[in-house]
Amino acid sequence: MSPYSSDLTASQAVRRLGVSRKALLLYERHGLIEPQRSAAGWRLYGPEEMARAAAIVELRNLGLSLAEVKRVLGGEVQSIDAALSAHQARLQRQIAVVSERLRAVNELRAGLSLGHKPTPEDLDRCLRRKPKISVLFDLPWPWGGERFEFVSDATLIYIVGPLGSGKTRLAEALAGNIADAVFVGMNREGADDRKHMAVNSEFAGRVERALQWLVEEGAAETPALFALINAIESDPESVKVIDMIEHGLDMATQQAVAAWLKRPDRTLPTFAMTRSSAILDLAAIGPQEAVLFCPANHSPPLAVEARPGAIGFEAVETCLATPEVRARTAGTVAWRPAAA
Repeated sequence: MSPYSSDLTASQAVRRLGVSRKALLLYERHGLIEPQRSAAGWRLYGPEEMARAAAIVELRNLGLSLAEVKRVLGGEVQSIDAALSAHQARLQRQIAVVSERLRAVNELRAGLSLGHKPTPEDLDRCLRRKPKISVLFDLPWPWGGERFEFVSDATLIYIVGPLGSGKTRLAEALAGNIADAVFVGMNREGADDRKHMAVNSEFAGRVERALQWLVEEGAAETPALFALINAIESDPESVKVIDMIEHGLDMATQQAVAAWLKRPDRTLPTFAMTRSSAILDLAAIGPQEAVLFCPANHSPPLAVEARPGAIGFEAVETCLATPEVRARTAGTVAWRPAAA
């Protein structure tokens, strides 16, 4: 029996599914779902549409591209094998982490039975999970050397701020203070050289698989996209800090890159500096994403919760624009003409 007993509006459907309205419209645009229409023309989602949408959401959570989802729903189940393999590897890593914490608990209890007093470090080993990112350093210019601390379990961290707020300086400082981190600057086009990939088949395979996923998601395979993916996939064991990730990418490609960065199999954190609402959709931000905001007045950067009313949320909104607006205003600054 279906859990959906009546037709739902789009607002009700997205709340039930746990996705954004934009995601639901994206499924419709790619022909994955076809809602009914009310007499007034409003979208309605009945039991069949909701069941199909729920399946789409689950497949997307496994990391499938929109094209792969369409093939699976059409009966080509082979497309799901690689995603299931990656999901299995994630579960095995989680089991390893839990097993280690369980071992620490057993050792702690054994020590208690012998009268040993547990230390704070002992308790921390069995009760807390090590965050993916933990960094503490003195902020560079244009700040005044204030201490900056950032601790997060997020796998995708956006760096946002107005022009001249120090975003690039913060990104470079993060890359310099995080172990095994790499700063990826805007001068990426030089990486568009496939010849060196011939000597590293594993690296070449990662790049080609990523490009295939992105193209199936709607991206345009351009030198700028290849250079970006080449830089990201060059070292799978390093944290990437990327300067203006949308540089040289059109709207559809930016949306595809944003979806690719959110794939569940991408477990190492990525810092993405951006001013594009196609990259950072505040209405669709997930639990594994975080926002670092650099204020215009050069107050220390702060982590901003992605919810209306949170400190800094409205300021982050004003720093984001669609790719069309960003392209139209590239290289320009606002100025007031002199009074006559």
